[in-house]
Amino acid sequence: QVQLVESGGGLVQAGASLRLSCAASGRTFSSYLMGWFRQAPGKEREFVAAIAGLGRTTPYADSVVGRFTISRDNAKNTVYLQMNSLKPEDTAVYYCAASTRWTMKQEQYNYWGQGTQVTVSS
Repeated sequence: QVQLVESGGGLVQAGASLRLSCAASGRTFSSYLMGWFRQAPGKEREFVAAIAGLGRTTPYADSVVGRFTISRDNAKNTVYLQMNSLKPEDTAVYYCAASTRWTMKQEQYNYWGQGTQVTVSS
């Protein structure tokens, strides 16, 4: 079992930065692929970024390339999402998730956090 707790969301103006954190329980954190997803009001949840266990592979959604950076600290059982140059369209609830397989499909993630709200005003 893995429990995930996100933090770091908030209300910011367009162009600002935020860093989301996701703290995981368990002793096998480095064995999990970690992903960030988001769900905007009235829209389906979508993939944002993922990071392999050792952090060497980090795919991103096209909409965040060059602005968002995913990273992880396995010693702290934590994954981060650094979000720069935020836009109003980035407004969403952001979720972290853990998977035992290499995937960007949310249905293949085994564990989910409760989500943290990010609101970007224009």
